[in-house]
Amino acid sequence: MKSGHPAFYHNTAVVFEKDGTEAGRYRKMHIPDDPAYYEKFYFPPGDLGFNPISTSVGKLGVLVCWDQWYPEGARLMAMRGAEVLIYPTAIGWADTDPQDEQDRQFGAWQTIQRGHAVANGLPVISVNRTGWEEDFSGVTGGIRFWGQSFIAGAQGEILYSAPIDQEVTQVIEIDKQRTEAVRRMWPFFRDRRIDAYDGLNKRYLD
Repeated sequence: MKSGHPAFYHNTAVVFEKDGTEAGRYRKMHIPDDPAYYEKFYFPPGDLGFNPISTSVGKLGVLVCWDQWYPEGARLMAMRGAEVLIYPTAIGWADTDPQDEQDRQFGAWQTIQRGHAVANGLPVISVNRTGWEEDFSGVTGGIRFWGQSFIAGAQGEILYSAPIDQEVTQVIEIDKQRTEAVRRMWPFFRDRRIDAYDGLNKRYLD
């Protein structure tokens, strides 16, 4: 989606209300540059920050794809009142990856997002693409998107998992009231050492 500057396009998630009006938008903050994912050639980092979008079903912490690997974005969304974290995603395997490598990649992808659920006491919805796409750069033999969209509860428990190779539409009920109960049981926000985290705003530390 085009920004206010005529030269920039952002990778943008747009949230619509149930009446069709726009509730808000989020611009992807972390931009990858990997084989078959050359987004730095096309998109600058987002400039809207990590701000939940208020809707009739609650405050949604929407992030996009590569953002899912960064705990900072999830934490800032949670600190600003997000009631659920949502990650629209397009991730998959190179066709040349052996099975054990595929298993490790998928395991890491699901684990990091379940970790966001646990660390922030929030449900996480991860929606991933399925199917195959040619890599026109020729660097890989093509990308097999691994599907397996899933929903995790506030303790990281899997509430739903979609298949690998099918497009599906599924309605899952999420109990947002569990968030307070989980946060009382595991008071991670209370016990944070905000006086000792100054180094997190630096690229690296000596």
